[in-house]
Amino acid sequence: MGARSNDEEEAAPAAAATGIQINTRSASPSSNGNAILEPLLEAETPSKEIELFGYPISVIRTFAYMALNVASSIGIVMTNKWVFEVYNFRFGTFLTIIHFVITFLGLEGCARNGVFEKKKIPLSAMAKVLTTPCIVVIQTFYYNMTFSTPVKLALTVTCIGVIISSATDVQLNVTGTFFALTGVLVTSLYQIWVGTKQKDLGVNSMQLLYYQAPLSAILLVPVVPILDDVGALFAYEWSVGAIVSIMISAIFAFFVNISIFLVIGKTSAVTYNVLGHFKLCLILLLGFIIFSYPVNLMNLLGIVVTLAGVFWYSDIQLRAKR
Repeated sequence: MGARSNDEEEAAPAAAATGIQINTRSASPSSNGNAILEPLLEAETPSKEIELFGYPISVIRTFAYMALNVASSIGIVMTNKWVFEVYNFRFGTFLTIIHFVITFLGLEGCARNGVFEKKKIPLSAMAKVLTTPCIVVIQTFYYNMTFSTPVKLALTVTCIGVIISSATDVQLNVTGTFFALTGVLVTSLYQIWVGTKQKDLGVNSMQLLYYQAPLSAILLVPVVPILDDVGALFAYEWSVGAIVSIMISAIFAFFVNISIFLVIGKTSAVTYNVLGHFKLCLILLLGFIIFSYPVNLMNLLGIVVTLAGVFWYSDIQLRAKR
C-alpha cells in the first residue's frame, strides 16, 4: 500500500511535461479488490501572461496594431493629397475601388502563404451587414454596454478638443449637414460591426476583411458615375509617377484596412475612434509642417485639448488592463 509502481513513476514526469496531472492513488480496501477509476485529466490553471515593459504581451501587440494604423492612415492621407494635387487624379470613388481591390489581392496572397486560413461564411450571415440602421439601437440595449464616469469625461474632453481644432473649418449648409450626419451614422455602424461580426461569425480580422473588401469594391462600382467624372477618368493621361503614387496609396490602404479590423477586434469601436482623433491631430500638425498651412491658435488649442483627452482615455484603459 502506498508504493508506486515503475509505470506510475515513469508516467508522472511525462505527464508533468505535458501539463496533465494523473491521479495514481491505489484502490482502498473497501473496493473489493477492484481499482476505483479516478479522473485522469484535471484542468490546468492558466499560467500568467508574459509581460514586457510591465504590460501583458497582448497589450503590447494591441499597441503595435494601433501604431500600424496611425502610420498607414497618415501615409494614405498624405499620398492621396499628392495624387489629387500633383497628378490631378481627382477620382476619389474609383481610387477607393482600387484600394479595396488591392486589399483583397493582398489578403489573397497572405492566405496562400499561410498567414491566415480562409473560412467560409454563409451568405445569410453576410447579408446581415445590410440590415437597417435601427440595429444600432438594438445593439445598445441588447449588449447593455456601459462606460465608467472617467471614460465618459475623457471622451468628452477628446471630442471638445476636436471641435475646437476644427472650428475654423466649419461652414454649415443643409447638404453638407445631411452628408455629415449620414457619414456619422454609417461610420458608427461600420465600426460597431467590425467588432461584433468577428465574434458573431467566429472569424478573425483578416478572414472577415477578406470577404468585406471585394464586396465593398463591387458596391462602389455603380457609384462611380454619380460621384466621379467618368469622361475625365477615361481621358486621364496616365503617367508612371501617377501609377506609382496610386499603388503606394493602395498599399497604405491595405495596411489601414487590416489595422482597423485588428484594432477594433482587440479593443472596441470607441477606442478606435479615440485613436482616430489622435490621428487627426497628427495630420493637422503635418499639414502645418509639410504643406505650410497657416497656423491658427484655435487649431493648436484644439490639438492640445484633444491629445489631453486621448492620453487620459489611454491611461484609464491601461490601468484597467493591469
